[in-house]
Amino acid sequence: MERLRLDDPPQIGPYLTVARLDAESTAATVPERRLIARSADGDRTVIACIPRIGADPTRWAVEAEGARRLSIPGLLPVAEAGGTAGFVWHAAQYLPALPLPAVLEAQGGPLPEAVVRSLGAALAQTLATAHAQGVTHAGLCPAAVLVSAEGPRLTCFGAVRSAAPDGEQRGGLAGLDSGSLAPEQAQGGRPRPLGDVYALGAVLSYASTGHTVPEQGELPASLRQLIIACLARDPAMRPQAHQILSDLTSSAPGTAPQGTVLDTAAAFPLPARVVAALARQSAEILAAELPTPSSRD
Repeated sequence: MERLRLDDPPQIGPYLTVARLDAESTAATVPERRLIARSADGDRTVIACIPRIGADPTRWAVEAEGARRLSIPGLLPVAEAGGTAGFVWHAAQYLPALPLPAVLEAQGGPLPEAVVRSLGAALAQTLATAHAQGVTHAGLCPAAVLVSAEGPRLTCFGAVRSAAPDGEQRGGLAGLDSGSLAPEQAQGGRPRPLGDVYALGAVLSYASTGHTVPEQGELPASLRQLIIACLARDPAMRPQAHQILSDLTSSAPGTAPQGTVLDTAAAFPLPARVVAALARQSAEILAAELPTPSSRD
């Protein structure tokens, strides 16, 4: 659980903020401000999101409403969206989950290949479903992936679209992870499904090596060709999301490494250190007291 900062809002809609979801060290690559908040009666805990400082709240609100209308397995469902023109927000039901950068921090380095494969397959399934419905996520990056005991949940829908309109340069903008941003999107092109594929390649690279722009020799041999294909600068050279899913599920994944816990319900393996970090977060949130004005001084 990350402590609130003085510039964090004490309340978002009907919810009182309790903690930050993202660490200060990785907040620069998160497209929105994500906080854990609770209703005043303590009965409902949510992940509440607001635009980054300096972002266009109107474009952000459009994407938030778009996410609220979607029902795609693997996306973190947006349950509520509201606010005013000057302070928009949306919220999803809280579940113990860590952003992928926090997962690698808890693990102490890159993830085992079996975990990377399961992560990639789950994300590819989500993207394939979205693309089949004509939806481009346009916000995938390591920070957008929340890892729970039930598998990954994809957040930050539409971050590329909300950062700047089509036709304007997006490269170098705050909140967009440059290593996950497809070249055509960085130059202002309309986000399309193959841009999501580029971002998925960056996420798989990050999970495997600790960074989104890999040296070929760092990548696991069995994943190297797939990740390099996803990161092709020419969109036409990238595979489709459903092809990535087939590759990850048909190739021999090997056995889960020692110290890995398998959730039999979701068939998603998690390293023991990550399971422990999720348990700590859950316990800290349950034990957290609702803030008072004096507690922010």
